[in-house]
Amino acid sequence: MKRAHTPAGIRPPFARYSHAIEVPPGHRLLVASGQLGIDTDDSIPANVEGQTRLCFANIRAILEEADMSMDDIVRINAYVTGREHLPGYMKVRDEFISTPPPASTLMIVSGFAREEFFVEVEVLAASEER
Repeated sequence: MKRAHTPAGIRPPFARYSHAIEVPPGHRLLVASGQLGIDTDDSIPANVEGQTRLCFANIRAILEEADMSMDDIVRINAYVTGREHLPGYMKVRDEFISTPPPASTLMIVSGFAREEFFVEVEVLAASEER
């Protein structure tokens, strides 16, 4: 299955992520679009933790439809609208990710299509061919 790489000659990750994840031959890839923290009734939580929880719930539903799981995530790209959102995002993200943790990039952006959004999360997942 997937293999994490964190070379001894470089600084360890700042948080719970891997510097690299190797996907072996014979795996299929799923690329998910960025998910926002919006529920099916169009409600948007007022804090980054609630929005992040919905982002990852949406990602879980996408993966399940593709006969995959959260354990198949090999890369996360996440975007938040301010440094103050980093701890809340990372706390919730860590509730959803497996070991070894996926490779990850977290960026601060100026905003999204609607100002009430604080976070957007996209993933790359890989699982064995079925």
